[in-house]
Amino acid sequence: MPWAKNILETSLKPIAEQGYVIVACNSATVDYVECAGSLARSLKTHNPAAKVCLVSDSEYTDPVFDHVRLITNTNPDNPYENDWQAFYQTPFRETIKLEADMWIVSNIDHWWDMFRHRDLVISTGCRTWKDEVSHNRRYRKIFDDNHLPDVYNAITYWRLSQTAQEFFVLVRNIFAHWAEYRKLLKFPEEQPSTDVVYAMAAQIMGPESVTLPFATYPKMVHMKQHHAGTRTEDWTQELVWEYRNNQLRIQTQTQWGAFHYHVKQAATQCR
Repeated sequence: MPWAKNILETSLKPIAEQGYVIVACNSATVDYVECAGSLARSLKTHNPAAKVCLVSDSEYTDPVFDHVRLITNTNPDNPYENDWQAFYQTPFRETIKLEADMWIVSNIDHWWDMFRHRDLVISTGCRTWKDEVSHNRRYRKIFDDNHLPDVYNAITYWRLSQTAQEFFVLVRNIFAHWAEYRKLLKFPEEQPSTDVVYAMAAQIMGPESVTLPFATYPKMVHMKQHHAGTRTEDWTQELVWEYRNNQLRIQTQTQWGAFHYHVKQAATQCR
């Protein structure tokens, strides 16, 4: 890939050992930067020493972020295409990238020890709010039909390494040449989602080298309708939930780890 070397040469050098990156580019309907701020506050509540970097396409000032890095919005119609730039913008030697519309609802410092088994780790599978592995495949048809690894980019770890660089070069290439890559899939998406692109890159590199299928964590709690078991997409109107004393409970059950709330208007309600 002729442009890979140039990207590496212009990347920023790490200035800290480890930390979290949140990629957030606002869309016409969602303030993802606001979501990122909510996530960062929840993360620091349970992990006070955590360092957090916002990666966005616009200037933003909030003391909850230790670093803010700007990226180029390569395709306003599909902001997911910006994702690969996180590898070159992170200020950390070791990075955990988190999806903006989540909360961290317990201490997750132990993740680092598990992740260090690999240069790069993409989380696989998800949990329900009942703390059970979700076996619902309603949202994963393209993965099942194409035998792709069941990855969720919402939690991705990498350390500065050749493996991680190769992966993100692949991610950029798949996004940039989606018209060709989609021909390899049954029932492809018109606009590629980050999870599908990560899955294809993982398949090319070898899923065993970029996932930890034996690990019971991290698997985020996913609150889309068919994972949550609700009648509608808005679980906040059907389930009894509360965030009190820095603990989140759904139907009285305490949540832990990463919580993908999905309903964007919930972003400001976890303080």
